[in-house]
Amino acid sequence: MGYKVAVVGATGNVGREILQILAEREFPADEVVALASQRSIGQEVSFGEDAILSIKNLEGFDFKGYDIALFSPGAKVSAIHAPRAAAAGCVVIDNTSHFRMDPDIPLVVPEVNGTAIADYKKRNIIANPNCSTIQMVMALKPLHDAATIERVVVSTYQSVSGAGKAGMDELFQQTRGVFVNDLKDHEQFTKQIAFNVIPHIDDFMDDGSTKEEWKMVVETRKILGDSIQVAATCVRVPVFIGHGESINVEFENSMSEAEARKLLRAMDGVTVIDHRHDEGYVTPVECAGDDQVYVSRIRLDPSVPFGLSMWVVADNLRKGAALNAVQIAEELVRTYLKK
Repeated sequence: MGYKVAVVGATGNVGREILQILAEREFPADEVVALASQRSIGQEVSFGEDAILSIKNLEGFDFKGYDIALFSPGAKVSAIHAPRAAAAGCVVIDNTSHFRMDPDIPLVVPEVNGTAIADYKKRNIIANPNCSTIQMVMALKPLHDAATIERVVVSTYQSVSGAGKAGMDELFQQTRGVFVNDLKDHEQFTKQIAFNVIPHIDDFMDDGSTKEEWKMVVETRKILGDSIQVAATCVRVPVFIGHGESINVEFENSMSEAEARKLLRAMDGVTVIDHRHDEGYVTPVECAGDDQVYVSRIRLDPSVPFGLSMWVVADNLRKGAALNAVQIAEELVRTYLKK
């Protein structure tokens, strides 16, 4: 006997990826329904190689009898409909920012803090972390367990797919416009994104940081522990899919390059490709469409007593969003929602 699953925000980049991954991983579902806003009713989305689902209206949809709902419709929509689904007995896995810092809602990366899923019963909701946080804590977890991380300084290089299809379209149109001398105005980003980098993702906060940077700080501490200090600078770059991160880690205890490589290679979901020659590292182009978090450029940071620097990349639509949500669902049915 399988499960009844709803995918909310099914017409967006992440929603479509969730449907694809559910099919790829043969999630034990007897029924999958695709939900979105009223304007998308009747549109069709793919579910695996052969199946086509017709979009149904999220507004007023009855979640009673559904086991799991994977939400990715935007924070304001999740704020309204995720509690409604949870109240109907459907376990919500929410990919938006709305519930992440709620103390009664677990914030989960299964390979890192999968046992936290057990706390879903408090609200019937589990939060998916921010894409940039997910790939960073995947790399930090084994190192933290071995040598205790005190401080992290991270600079991100985030692809435009993090801003949705409209962000990808803007990069495409602007890039084409440069070559035909018809540069389009920016609408999705605060400045031209083609052939540029923008040190601004999400809204500015009172202390001068952006909300994206704040998310990396507070989410990392919720997942790995309040003792870790985090400083983040988040930058949008003209890449379609895949986030890169330059990470400097300061430890309480010594950690050698060799030990770090060994620990990272043993971490589920992490692949180390670190050769000190041309092409001996992974870039966003190579990680697009892949489920792994890749770590390269591991080296000592001589500016602190116990420090390492590394380069981390991952597909932000997969491990940074859709895959992580599906992995949470897989652990739910494996351990907590057995039929």
